[in-house]
Amino acid sequence: MTSTSEYGWRRRSLLETLAGQLPERGLASRMIGGEEPVLWIWHPRTRKQTIVFASPAKEGWVFLWSPDGQENADEPGLAADRIRKLLSQPV
Repeated sequence: MTSTSEYGWRRRSLLETLAGQLPERGLASRMIGGEEPVLWIWHPRTRKQTIVFASPAKEGWVFLWSPDGQENADEPGLAADRIRKLLSQPV
């Protein structure tokens, strides 16, 4: 069985790609979690935030975030758009 920490480099790469899509959408982010990274994303104006995970799936990798967010990791721009919409909505 493969340890999840062996996937850390792939997770980090995918999350870094997603993070690169965020500034043009008015969002800020920070990588946290060491060997098991996650991406903390927030909207500076609304102050809403979420944590995004990158996880292996049957057919590649997916981004997961709360509440109920999921997008194929091959589509970081689409994931960034969906997260922007979520975090831009007024409280």
